[in-house]
Parts: sequence; structure tokens; C-alpha cells
Amino acid sequence: MEGQVWFLSRSLQLTGFQAYKLRVTHLYQLKQHNILASVGEDEQGINPLVKIWNLEKRDGGNPLCTRIFPAIPGTEPTVVSCLTVHENLNFMAIGFTDGSVTLNKGDITRDRHSKTQILHKGNYPVTGLAFRQAGKNTHLFVVTTENVQSYIVSGKDYPRVELDTHGCGLRCSALSDPSQDLQFIVAGDECVYLYQPDERGPCFAFEGHKLLVHWFRGYLVIVSRDRKVSPKSEFTNRDSQSSDKQILNIYDLCNKFIAYSAVFEDIVDVLAEWGSLYVLTRDGRVHALQEKDTQTKLEARPPVIQCLMLFKKNLFEMAINLAKSQHLDSDGLAQIFMQYGDHLYSKGNHDGAVQQYIRTIGKLEPSYVIRKFLDAQRIHNLTAYLQTLHRQSLANADHTTLLLNCYTKLKDSLRLEEFIKTKSESEVHFDVETAIRVLRQAGYYSHALYLAEHHAHHEWYLKIQLEDIKNYQEALRYIGKLPFEQAESNMKRYGKILMHHIPEQMTQLLKGLCTNYRPSFEGQGGRESPGRRANSEEFIPIFANNPRELKAFLEHMSAVQPDSPQGIYDTLLELRLQNWAHEKDPQVKEKLHAEAISLLKSGRFCDVFDKALVLCQMHDFQDGVLHLYEQGKLYQQMMHYYMQHEQYRQVIEVCERHGEQEPSLWEQALSYFARKEEDCKEYVAAVLKHIENKNLMPPLLVVQTLAHNSTATLSVIRDYLVQKLQKQSQQIAQDELRVRRYREETTRIRQEIQELKASPKIFQKTKCSICNSALELPSLKCSNDSFSVIADYFGRGVFNKLTLLTDPPTARLAGSLESGLQRDLLVHSRRGT
Repeated sequence: MEGQVWFLSRSLQLTGFQAYKLRVTHLYQLKQHNILASVGEDEQGINPLVKIWNLEKRDGGNPLCTRIFPAIPGTEPTVVSCLTVHENLNFMAIGFTDGSVTLNKGDITRDRHSKTQILHKGNYPVTGLAFRQAGKNTHLFVVTTENVQSYIVSGKDYPRVELDTHGCGLRCSALSDPSQDLQFIVAGDECVYLYQPDERGPCFAFEGHKLLVHWFRGYLVIVSRDRKVSPKSEFTNRDSQSSDKQILNIYDLCNKFIAYSAVFEDIVDVLAEWGSLYVLTRDGRVHALQEKDTQTKLEARPPVIQCLMLFKKNLFEMAINLAKSQHLDSDGLAQIFMQYGDHLYSKGNHDGAVQQYIRTIGKLEPSYVIRKFLDAQRIHNLTAYLQTLHRQSLANADHTTLLLNCYTKLKDSLRLEEFIKTKSESEVHFDVETAIRVLRQAGYYSHALYLAEHHAHHEWYLKIQLEDIKNYQEALRYIGKLPFEQAESNMKRYGKILMHHIPEQMTQLLKGLCTNYRPSFEGQGGRESPGRRANSEEFIPIFANNPRELKAFLEHMSAVQPDSPQGIYDTLLELRLQNWAHEKDPQVKEKLHAEAISLLKSGRFCDVFDKALVLCQMHDFQDGVLHLYEQGKLYQQMMHYYMQHEQYRQVIEVCERHGEQEPSLWEQALSYFARKEEDCKEYVAAVLKHIENKNLMPPLLVVQTLAHNSTATLSVIRDYLVQKLQKQSQQIAQDELRVRRYREETTRIRQEIQELKASPKIFQKTKCSICNSALELPSLKCSNDSFSVIADYFGRGVFNKLTLLTDPPTARLAGSLESGLQRDLLVHSRRGT
């Protein structure tokens, strides 16, 4: 009342400064800025001034006043009744007793960027103002003694909404926090109303004449005057007998109970700071109200006990809301839900009980709930609990089994399908394999197949199709859609079953799998992946009882894929030989014979020669044996084969074809025919002719060999012996002539050598007769003193007898000899030097 503003620190130190010359009527301290807005008077009369103070800056020791402007909206004097400022410092509203409201828009701390205008005019005094921010819209609540309205002040036209036709007194309105959705609270004498910017919300019947309303940390604080019996308080005078007291009530609107109540005498104001409430009374005292921490509350009266007290009054929901508002941990809440559920279960309300038990999931052991509903045979309730358990991904395999059994017992196919037919893997809250197994056992094959196919459990899908439904065509179609690795493994696992029932379709799929496999869903659009192929040899055992399909498969692989594994060709050869051996029709047998020979001649059995040979021998396939003998260069075996079968002409042909590589064949042929007692003169003559031409055997050995044959007469070998003796005679004559010539030539060469050793020769040639290069005298050229070298040779008598060599001898031998002697002489001369 003297124009001062006072600051009270947390340590209760009081400081102040002179803000106005006469009095201060209103103050508004912003929460997010250290800015203070005030309304007061500097002179007599009705002329209120608004001052904006920056408390962080100083001007002569006092806070800096950044702006001063008159509060009156027009020329008519009026008294300010209330004041509010937006936290963004862009809006300030002032209410007056004449029913008008001014809006200051722009930066309220500066005159230059701010504009003041009249927002509202009415017939009733304005008793409360409050800004509310909702997204980009800024609302202003205006309450008078008779009505409540709201304005949108963030636009240009400031649209107005009439919210109610009754108002409140001064200081009987407040704005709640987000826990109550920032609603505007108006406290009348009979009820407390809550408002949204566009409508009225709930109301609470709080009796008494309201003097003061505040909102503090989720609580509604009301100071009222009530002439009824009031509660005792340590703040009142024990000896006072006056019934006209002021009651301070703190309400928890969320949980609908009174958190605190006390009686005071003549309250000036209730202030909120430092996490506490401060009650200022007219006698100059400040009373502090501090909310107890959670631990203290629990020690005083645990929320569980408070809830149990409420349970006795059947106020279960209120008890739960109380526990939540007291921030009781999840374990405590679960305990309350469990007791609530037990209470409902004992009353026979199984549907309500299971809803409470559902709220304990994650804290209460599921078996506790499951046993209750198993005993009561409440399958519907048990199903609801198990469904929620699965949705929260807390179910194990046993829970899945139990839930599916519930569905099957109830024959609830609709809910069963809803449970298993999820849209994505992330929505699956159960063990798929367990579900498939349970559904299969219960006979729900279509549902089990859906799960198996949808979640890529290929083994289960095929097992159900083949073992339960026996739909072999569908199983084969499914395998054809699988990726290569899965298709290959499942063909190996179920190939024999499929081959037994659908051999043709199975064979076709195997052909594709082993050549250029692509899943059947490819090719329906999109980019195709490169084909892959399996090892065809690994699938041969599948055809154990299907030789016709095996033959088709093997022939396809050998034709389409020439580099197929060797086992394909081995099996194909064995199959063709078996068919040939058991065939009775001559024409068909001839065709099979040609196919077997063609396969042997394909060159695919070079590395497995022994195996092919054994197969041919097992099936007495003679032509194949002989071909392999020839291919393997086993000419001795070929010879023995023809000898065993007394095929004389073939014996001669083998010798003629392969005698060059193995000459001993002729000797064996001669021995063979020599041991024959029958007339083999023709074949013996042919053998002897070749032996003679190639000189393979001595004549004496030939005679000794043929001596074992009693039918072989002298006439058989007479021509051979005569020709042999004639050739030997001619050879002897040629040898004697050659010896005589060599002796004469040797004598002549020795004479020339002797002459070369005894007498010198003069060489007048300028070029070498061998390489035609220019001749030099390296022995003289390399000497330091040429004269001393020549004198040395004179002294030795080298030049006493001279032989002049000009032209080379006509004889070729003499020319070559002269060239050799020249080389020897030059070398000897160099070494001598």
C-alpha cells in the first residue's frame, strides 16, 4: 500500500524497492523469464500505470524498468481488477471493473514493438484472465462475475466463444496444468467448473463461499468460508469459538479425494514457490505446506492399505487411481489388481476378475490365474487372459498350447484364425512351431498348413500334406515354390514318397532341379534370379522302384547336361545293360545293344574303366567288353578273348591293328596257332609273313614254336625259311663288301695322318671351308714380337719341306679331312704359341 515491491528469499531474507509513488495493486511474475509485470499508481486519482521490470538488470540498485504505459483503455477512468501475461512475452491482458479487457500484443517489454487495443467490453467486472496455448493457437479466457468466455488472440479477428452464463469472484479462477489438459477453472459458491477453449468440461460440487483458487502441481487449492463445522487445524486458535472460519482444501481432481484440509484465520493469499505452498495470513504469519515424499507416505499409510480401505467401501477404481497418482511402482499396482481380481472372482464376477488379472501380466505368475479358471471351467475367460499374454509376448510354449486347445474345444474357428493370421512377423506373439503341432494334433490341418506356409516352416507343411492330408500334388507344387536349398533338401527327404505316388510329376521336377532350377513363383513378374542346379547323382536312390522314370531322368541329364556326374552315366549304362540282358524281342534287343555301345563310345568311362568293364562282364555284353579292352589298350585281353572263342580271323585282325604298339601279339598268335591240332596253315602263313617282314623272331625260335603242332609240315614254313636264308645271304655279302671298303679307307686315312705329322703344309686359302669366314693367323697376330716367332719356327725345321695346297681334293672324304686337318693345325699352332 506504500508503493513498494518486496522480495522474500528462500532463506527468508526480505528486500524491496520503491516501484510506485503511491501504491502497488497487481503483480504478475513470469515462470520462464525473470520479468515482473506490475500495476500501481504514481499520483492521486484513477490513473493506474503498468510497469515492466527486468529483474536481471539493475538501475541504481533497483531492477530495471523497461517499459511504462497507462493501463486505462480509453479516456474514462476505471480500476484494474486482474492481470495476466503470456510466457512468450508477446501477449498481456488487463481486466477492469467496468467490464472491459485490453490486449497488449507484441513485445511487452518494449513500446516500439507493442500495440494495445480493447479486446472485450461488458457490463460486469472482469474477475479473472488466463492465456492457454494449444499448438499455434493462443486462447484467452475471460471470466466476469456473471459469465465465462474465450478468445482466439493469435489471429486478427479475435473470435469469441461464450462458455457459460455464470462467473466467479476475484481470484477465484485459475489455469490447470497438462494433467488436467490445461483447463480453465472457475470456482463458484456451489460448484467448481472446468472449461476448454470451446466448451465446458466437468464440474465438482465443492460447497462454501470461494475466496481464493490456485493450481499447484496437480492439486486444486481452494480457500473458502463455510459456516458449518470445520476441521481442526494447528493453524487455528484453540480458544477461538468463532464459526466463521476460512477453510483451505487441497483437492486431487484426478483421484477425486481431498488430499489436505485445514482451517485458517483471515488468509491474505496462498503462494506457490520452491515446491511448497505458503499461506499468508492477516496477522503477518507465513505458513508453509510441504507435500510429503513417497517414502514418507508409504511409511505413514501405504497406498496398498489405503486402497484396501477403499476396497471395503467398494471404491476399487478410486483406489487404483489413488495408487497411480501416488506413483506406486508396478509391483504395488499389480498387487492391487490381483486383490481386486480375487475380490471379483470370489463374488462370481469372472469376466471382471479376468480383466483385473490381465492388468497383472508381467508381474503376477500366469499359472496363478490359469489354475483359477481351469478349476472354474471358464474357458472363455481363460482364453481372454491367454490372448493378452500372447499379445504382450510373455507367453511360452505351454501357454500357446493351452490357448489353442481352448480355441479348438470352443470350436471357435473365427478367433482361431484371427489369432494365427497375423500380417507380419513382428505381430506374432507365440511360438509358431508349437502352434502348428497343437493344431495338427487337433485335426485343424488347414490352420496348421497356413501357419507352416506363412512362417516358412517347410518341413511341417510337407509333413502335414504327405502324412495327414496325403495331398501329394500340392506337396510337390509347394516344393517347386521353395528356394533352391530348401527345395533340394525336401526332395531328398520326401522324394521316395512322392516318386511312389506321382512318379511322372516328380521326375519332371527333378529334371528342373538338377539342370536350371528357379522357384515356380519367379517368372510371374520381376527380375529372375540366375538358375541353380543340384547334384543329380544324389537323387538316383529315389528311383529304386521306378526304372522307367529312372531311365528317362538319366537320359535327360546326359543329353541336357553333358557334364553330369559320373554316377549318372554309370547308372545309365547299368540300366541299359540290364534292359538288354532281359529283352527277348530281337529288334528291341538290337536297339538296346546299339544304345549301350553308343554310351560306351561317348568317352565318359575313361576314368572309371574298371567299373564299366565289370558291368559289361556281369551282363555278358561281349561287344562292350571288347570295346573297353581296345579303349584301355588291353590288346592281350582282346587276343585271349578271341583265342578262347577260336575266332582266328579276329586274332589276326587284332595283331594287324595293334601289332605296331605291341609286337608280342604276333608271337602269341604264332604260339596259339602252333598249339592248334586243326589245319591253321592259312593263319600261320599270315603270321609268319608279318614276323618275317618285321623280323620279330629268330628263325630257330619259329621252328621250335611250330614243332609243337603235329599238323604243321615243312611246306608250311618252307617259303618262310627260304626267304629268310636268302635275306641272310644277301646281308652277309653286303656286310663283307662294307668291311672291305672300310679297311681300304682306314689305310688311306692313316697315311694322310702320318704325312700331316711329319711335314708342314702351306695354306693359301683366305676363307674357311666350313663357315666361309676370313682366315687370320691368331698365333702371329697375338705375339708381341712376330720376327722372333718366325725365327723360332725356322729353327725347328718347319719350313724345310713345303707342300703347296691350293685346291681341295675332289673326293668328299679328302675335303672333309683337309678341313679337319686345318682346324687341328690352327688349334695346335695357337697352343704352341
